Amino acid sequence: MRICVVGAGAIGGLMGAKLALAGEEVCLIARGAHLEAIKAKGIELTFKDGSVERASDIAATADMGECGPQDLVILAVKAHQIAPIVEPLRRLIGPETIVLTVQNGIPWWYFQRHGGPLEGTVLRSLDPEGAISQAIPAESIVGCIAYPAAEITAPGCIRHIEGMRFPVGELDGSASKRVESLSKTLKNAGFKAPVLDDIRAEIWLKAWGNLPFNPISALTHATLVDICLCPPGRDLVARIMTEAEAIANKLGITLRVSIEKRIDGAERVGKHKTSMLQDVEAGKPLEAAAIIGAIVELARLTDTPTPSIDTVYDLIRLLDSVIGQEGVRIRSQALNSG
Repeated sequence: MRICVVGAGAIGGLMGAKLALAGEEVCLIARGAHLEAIKAKGIELTFKDGSVERASDIAATADMGECGPQDLVILAVKAHQIAPIVEPLRRLIGPETIVLTVQNGIPWWYFQRHGGPLEGTVLRSLDPEGAISQAIPAESIVGCIAYPAAEITAPGCIRHIEGMRFPVGELDGSASKRVESLSKTLKNAGFKAPVLDDIRAEIWLKAWGNLPFNPISALTHATLVDICLCPPGRDLVARIMTEAEAIANKLGITLRVSIEKRIDGAERVGKHKTSMLQDVEAGKPLEAAAIIGAIVELARLTDTPTPSIDTVYDLIRLLDSVIGQEGVRIRSQALNSG
C-alpha cells in the first residue's frame, strides 16, 4: 500500500515508522531539522520499556507534489494547519484514496455524511471559507482517533509514552471493505485499530477529555496528574465536561464513561504534558479552534449554555495571541535553590 503521512510529528511519525517497518511503502511529509534527520537516518522510536526500533527505509519530503496519488493519506497535521495546505494535498488524493484524519478535537467533517438534521453544516470555526470541505471529498474520508501519547525528543527521534489504539470508522457508520482492509493494515503494523459503527461517539469521548485538560494545562503548565490531584483543577475539569456532555447529548451522542472515570483515566497517564502545553513551551500556534472553538460552535447550534468553556476559550485565545504577537515561548523554570 502506498501511504503518505502528512505531518510526521509525534503521532504521524509513530504511525509512519510502524507502517514502514511492517513493509508498507511510506512517504513522510515533514520540514526543517526533523525532515533532514529522517532523510539521513529514518525515524527512531523509543518505547517505555527501553526498546528501540528504527525505520530506515522510509521516504521523506517537504513537497507533497513529489509523492503523487496515494492509496492512503494519513492527515496528521494539527487542525489549524489543514486549510493552508489544501491545494498541494489535492495532489495526493485519487478516486480510490482513503484520507484518514487523526486531528484532536471535533473534525471539520463532523456533519458530512451525518444523516441528521444538521447534515452538511460547515463548522466555520474549523473551515471558515469551506475550503477544506471542497478540497477533500467526504467520500474519501475515514475517521480515526489517536489515543497514543508520544513526543519528539530530537529531530528524527520519537519517544512513545503510552497507548497504541487508533479506532477507525466510516462517516456514515457502514462496515465497508475498505475500512476493514485499513483496520487490518494498521493492526499488521502493531496498532489496535477496531472498526467502529459510530466514529463520532468515539471522537466525542476523546474530545471530551482534550477539551478541559489541554487548555488548563496550557494556562497553568500543569501535567495531567497535577490537574487531577489539585481540587480546584479537578473541579474545573468536571464543570467543563458537564457542559460538553450536555452538547453531546443534544447531538444524539451518549458518552459511555462517567466524568469521574474519564478524569481518573487522565490521572493514570501521570506527568504528561498535553499537546497544547507542548505548543506553548515551543512558541507554536495553539489548537484552540479544534479543541475548544468547535465545541463552542456546537453549543450555539444546539442552544446549550457553556459559561466555563466560554471563559477558558477566551483565555486560551488570549494566550495564543500573546505567543503569536510577541513571538515568544513560555516555559516553566525551576527557582534556584538558596
